Amino acid sequence: MPLDGNRVADDTRIRASLPTLELLVERGAIRVDVCSHLGRPKGADRAFSMEPVAARLHELLPDERLDVLENTRFDAGETKNEPRFAEVLANDHDLFVQDAFGSVHRAHASTVGVAELLPAYAGLLLERELAELGKLLDEVERPFVLVSGGAKVEDKLGVLQNLGGKADFVLVGGKMAEELRRHNPLSFEVVLPVDVVAAAAFAADAETRITGYDAVPSGWLGLDIGPQTRELFAQQLADARTIFWNGPMGVFEWPRFAAGTEAVAEAVARVDAFSVVGGADSARALHELGLADRVSWLSTGGGAALELLEGKELPGVAVIPSVP
Repeated sequence: MPLDGNRVADDTRIRASLPTLELLVERGAIRVDVCSHLGRPKGADRAFSMEPVAARLHELLPDERLDVLENTRFDAGETKNEPRFAEVLANDHDLFVQDAFGSVHRAHASTVGVAELLPAYAGLLLERELAELGKLLDEVERPFVLVSGGAKVEDKLGVLQNLGGKADFVLVGGKMAEELRRHNPLSFEVVLPVDVVAAAAFAADAETRITGYDAVPSGWLGLDIGPQTRELFAQQLADARTIFWNGPMGVFEWPRFAAGTEAVAEAVARVDAFSVVGGADSARALHELGLADRVSWLSTGGGAALELLEGKELPGVAVIPSVP
């Protein structure tokens, strides 16, 4: 989750974990140790300390039986799934509950190693994530519209191939659109931007102009989809009965290039459809616009959601006996 100095800037994932934690303490747990990673620290870098997370959790659920462990990635054995570190985590505990859907695609000590040492169970959030995302892999109501954005086709190619092939329309924005325009490795057509917000440089305050996708001045960059494309994408989404959206339409972090992502968020929220949204930027757009409760399911997983929909086995799920 994002931090702003020493405070949590967005507590969505903390709030999503509360039902499972509340259930554990209501059922009489003497102690619940909550473990997670934060960022990609090099050793015990205090900039990645879990202290702000612990403070926010205890504000939301003030129970002295809850304790938040320090960042699991402070130990090099975490990402290597070392048995030594898994044993440290498992020591003096009676069971393990996996509720971090956003991490189950990683075979780490805190997702796989500890689950092999203790009786392991799926938390309420993990069960819900698998159920809601799994609906997209079954027969869906049509039209089914898949919206994809972001920087690299390779990151989402598997989902586009596995899920896009069953979609009625696939809308692509962001840097991905440029890559697919140059070379489309997919076996189906995709809807690409017809215009872009072009910038003279990759900078938040760069000079901008609206141009056709094929009329971007030499040396300039397309950093968002243009107004015609926003309208085109909204029209494609208007009649959808099933929607999956993952990834921004441009450099969403900079307000001058956020309009495309915001337009897609508003279009998805307007539609009376089964809508699933995943990815940090897509989720952030919905939250900032006050639309998070207007979609059917807002996933807490980025990479995990993509790998599940790609058809891959998730190591942190496969190790839990009670989860199919």
